[in-house]
Amino acid sequence: MREIDTAHLEYPAKGVLGMTDYLRLHNYKVGERRVRRLMRKMGIEAVCPMKTLSRLGKAIYLKPYLLRHLDITHRNQVWCIDITYIPM
Repeated sequence: MREIDTAHLEYPAKGVLGMTDYLRLHNYKVGERRVRRLMRKMGIEAVCPMKTLSRLGKAIYLKPYLLRHLDITHRNQVWCIDITYIPM
C-alpha cells in the first residue's frame, strides 16, 4: 500500500496502532493484523526508543535522605565519611 509508505515518511514514530488509526481516518477498511503484516512485508518499523530488556528485572533502590528535616545547629552533630577509595 502506497498510503502506508507516505504516512511513514510523514510520521515515522507511528506504529501499527497509530498507522491503523491513520488509515481508517483516510477511509481505508483495515485491521491491525493487516497493517502489521503489510508493515513487516515493507520493512517499516516505528522510529522510537526501544525498551532496554536487560534492565527490566533490576529494581532501583533509592536511599532516603535522613537529614532533610534536621536542623544542624552545632559542631559534631552530623558526621559523614567518604568510602569511595577503600582498597580491597
